[in-house]
Amino acid sequence: MRLLIINPNISDSVTALIEAEAKLSASPGTEITMHTAAFGVAYIETRFEALIGAYATAQLAAEHHTSHDAVIVAAFGDPGLAGLREVLPVPVLGMTESALATACLLGHRFSIIAISQRIQAWYREVVEANGLIGRLASIRALDRPLAGIGSVQTDHAEALRTLCERAVQEDGAEVIVLAGAPLAGLARAMRGTLPVPVVDGVSSAVRHAESLVALQPGKAIAGSFAPPPQKPNRGLPDALAALLGPRTSG
Repeated sequence: MRLLIINPNISDSVTALIEAEAKLSASPGTEITMHTAAFGVAYIETRFEALIGAYATAQLAAEHHTSHDAVIVAAFGDPGLAGLREVLPVPVLGMTESALATACLLGHRFSIIAISQRIQAWYREVVEANGLIGRLASIRALDRPLAGIGSVQTDHAEALRTLCERAVQEDGAEVIVLAGAPLAGLARAMRGTLPVPVVDGVSSAVRHAESLVALQPGKAIAGSFAPPPQKPNRGLPDALAALLGPRTSG
């Protein structure tokens, strides 16, 4: 089994965190291919940054999905996920959707722990889009500058733990979801140290991807996730244009 994992951010240090957790989570024999966005921002906090990340992800997915059994969008918020599901012939998973699915198997109400205050509005919208806003206990986030995006876990270890504890004690969280690729692997380090289960988006996505590949559910050819209808297109990279059908100058 081969999984293509794309970091929609430009931070190589975060890609390294994602890859490390993915390899620890994957079953024996599962091969991981990592790619980092060629353009964009260090980490996504806003809707507009997510828009840019979605395009960067689409370009990489179009170029590299062949010979892979599933594709994972490795940024919390899942930029471009639904669109990629329309055009790719293999399962496409996102960190958010996968983490929320895991959380729902472990408890009824979950809290999300994030790395910035600004990111909360977008995360709330993503939870709502997944139909789970009624199960969201809270979103708690760091409220301090980040010296380095790849070192958030170590730089703010105590603050992140405090946010988790407050979500349980004050918000009634039955599951903690650690949000964002910069926190990849932190759930593994916290395991057994909090009174509720802790969920990681990367490990969830890898395991859910393996399950979907094994289940072989097939690709939608009808409904809203059917491939887009062919129509004239112009100015797209070759790999993206190929997903849309014959290129024309119309």
